[in-house]
Amino acid sequence: MAKILSSYEGRQKNIRVLKTPRIEVWKNQYQDKLYTICLEIPEFTCICPKTGLPDFAAIIIEYSPAEYCIELKSLKMYTIFYRNIGIFHEHVINKILDDFVQACKPRWVKIKGAFNPRGGITTTVTREYKRK
Repeated sequence: MAKILSSYEGRQKNIRVLKTPRIEVWKNQYQDKLYTICLEIPEFTCICPKTGLPDFAAIIIEYSPAEYCIELKSLKMYTIFYRNIGIFHEHVINKILDDFVQACKPRWVKIKGAFNPRGGITTTVTREYKRK
């Protein structure tokens, strides 16, 4: 089992309860139709929790709406919030998905974050949710 580096100790323990801006929704008038919406955020930024340097990513959200669709301006404000947050790539994608599902309760959603190389390594994190 890998040992957690002490320099990361405690830096992410409250990520799941991080208070983020509200993602607003609007009523879907085509709830009876199965269709996909693709949202691309090519200039996402957050902060490396270890170095304090900015991380850059392209975030792609694909979802099938049920009763509600995501309002884009509020999503933009939501993503801008992360510019000053120290968060690991893996955690940011999981947090975005949790908040997205809570906001619009889609039939399904897939969120992919393709982060620019750091130390010569590109990180891509993908998480999916499907309503039961």
